[in-house]
Amino acid sequence: MNAKSSQRNLGRRGIALLAALIFIVLFSAFSIGVLSLSTANVQTASNHHTSNLARSSAESGLEYVRYWFSGVSLPGTIAAEQRFVFFADELESILQDYDIPYENLVEDQLFRIGTAESPILLQAGPERSFYAEIRPLGTERIRVWICGRAGEFERTIRADFAYGTRRHSVFDFGVATKGPLGLWGNIQIEGVNISVESDVYIESENQNNALTIVGNSQIAGDVKIVNSNAVVTLQGGKAGIGGETGQAAIDHHVQTGVPATEFPYPNTDYFEQYVDGITITSANKSSYSSNTTLENVRIAANTNPAFSGNVTLKGVVFIEYPNQVVFTGNTDVIGIIIGDGDLNDHSGTSKIEFRGNVSSRSVSELPEEQFGDLTRETGTFLMAPGFAVSFGGSFDTLNGCIAANGVTFYGNAGGVIGGSVINYSPTLMTLTGNADLYFNRTGITSLPAGFFPEIVIHYDSSSYLEIP
Repeated sequence: MNAKSSQRNLGRRGIALLAALIFIVLFSAFSIGVLSLSTANVQTASNHHTSNLARSSAESGLEYVRYWFSGVSLPGTIAAEQRFVFFADELESILQDYDIPYENLVEDQLFRIGTAESPILLQAGPERSFYAEIRPLGTERIRVWICGRAGEFERTIRADFAYGTRRHSVFDFGVATKGPLGLWGNIQIEGVNISVESDVYIESENQNNALTIVGNSQIAGDVKIVNSNAVVTLQGGKAGIGGETGQAAIDHHVQTGVPATEFPYPNTDYFEQYVDGITITSANKSSYSSNTTLENVRIAANTNPAFSGNVTLKGVVFIEYPNQVVFTGNTDVIGIIIGDGDLNDHSGTSKIEFRGNVSSRSVSELPEEQFGDLTRETGTFLMAPGFAVSFGGSFDTLNGCIAANGVTFYGNAGGVIGGSVINYSPTLMTLTGNADLYFNRTGITSLPAGFFPEIVIHYDSSSYLEIP
């Protein structure tokens, strides 16, 4: 090889080395760029993930709030402008049960669940948490802001809740009782028009023996029981439910573990506006014991009167608590009987007893020029929280619902009931003897007079909004 060829080869090798170095630098720069881009993408993805966790924390907080709100109920008699005050008190009690931190600042129209400094943890450690602020939105709605956290990220959502009432009440049944029910003898519970009018609702949450039917007694409708461990006992060849007997009656016509339904609040004070007649006391009760007509009358507490002869009751009979009132003769009622007692008294000490025959007509049959607005207070025959009520004689029709803390039918008591029988007491409700109860609830579309539904809180899903 000559000198010139050797020089040309050396030059080529120098150019190849330079090109290799250039490619190495380019690929290194590209690799660094790709690494930087990948690192940024990973960080961005991590930020998006954490941000989504923050939003998820807010949504989890909303579910917690919905659950806590579901336990709030307010008496239907509360004025609209006072709802938030009562709501805050009810919510406070619920949060105390779960040991949840809160601030009740109703004077500032504000309620807080947790705070920015002390949020509600959703898992161990500080990674996910939330806090909420609640304010009234007028008198019909509540607005909630929920801030969710994950790491250093926060996301806020807003949702509204509306005051409303439950969809169903105990007036959807012929008989509804908080305690167990027992039928002994030849008891027939039937619907006048269709069997569903005689449906039965039982809570019996503290007693598993929820329903006992002995002898020839039957319930024409179906039975719904709240207690999931409820026991139903049928004894006797004809003891039945829904037209069937034996185990088939239980299998086909009894449901257990059903959701609890509403017992509307009986507002006895509502009827005091109509009580403008005489007041019966211990001093004058003997003057009205028989063959008398009473109009919009008040029976003073501890009077304990006994009406032994024919008695006609018109308008409102307002019985103060405590009292024991007994009707042993024929009683004709064109009005509403009110026992102004304690809804939480299940002792049976205060009583209203009908030992004789009873006839009943609606207040709408009273002359409007004399009784005024009372003639429009229909649907209720007897409302007596804190009183045990019993019927021992027959009746043609009781024109309206019967509601008390303990209800008993015995002997030959029976007839048509133009409404429902409601027992607010958790103690056993009994029907014995030869009582035949025929329920006529057709055409009833509103609550009976004097009953107010509970106010509950409904979530408005259309109000959901993510706050930027």
